[in-house]
Amino acid sequence: MTIDLFTSLHISFLSVIVQYYKKSVDQYVSDLLSVVNSLMLSIKGIDLHTVKSGPCNASCIRFSLVKLLRFSGFDAAVCASKWQGSGKVPGGDHEYIDVVNYNDTGSSERFIIDIDFRSHFEIARAVHTYDYILNSLPVVYVGSLTKLNQFLQVMVEAARSSLKQNSMPLPPWRSLAYLQAKWQAPYNRKFKPDEQDVNSTSPEHKQCSGRLKRLQSLI
Repeated sequence: MTIDLFTSLHISFLSVIVQYYKKSVDQYVSDLLSVVNSLMLSIKGIDLHTVKSGPCNASCIRFSLVKLLRFSGFDAAVCASKWQGSGKVPGGDHEYIDVVNYNDTGSSERFIIDIDFRSHFEIARAVHTYDYILNSLPVVYVGSLTKLNQFLQVMVEAARSSLKQNSMPLPPWRSLAYLQAKWQAPYNRKFKPDEQDVNSTSPEHKQCSGRLKRLQSLI
């Protein structure tokens, strides 16, 4: 099997997953995705002023979205995960959003929202076929951990194939174990920032405003 054929198989596989994601999600996830995209488009730069000081890495966007989701009746929170390095997998931390849905039987189901999903899979010197796969991913991921894991498995293999064509190894921070840790490591749920003393003219705020506009243009 040549590398080109190997890559094309992953394109076909991802296409199947993307179509499954679009066509077979239950009504709750479909409705939640629609709400999230609508609320993301409604956020303005002025909504990003009240975030903790220092580099926020788009925390202000996530907290703004969580605030709007909670106003809309969803049990949403910003989840801050953190994990220790083990073996070849470096330690790290990540922020994302979750929504807990409670059904009539008293049980609940947790759904993941990541507002800049594609950015987790960007690699250096990507081949054309990898860019095709990357651009097939949702900009904002909304769904279960199980479905998220399907995307991770495909993207890791596609990245490995792309990098191999350029005689480059797969970086540890693009390994499956590292990517899984972002959403599966222990986490704390937060409903609002720890501090609300940001200067709206700070470089961090301007960066997040630019990031918000970029995301909104892709939705």
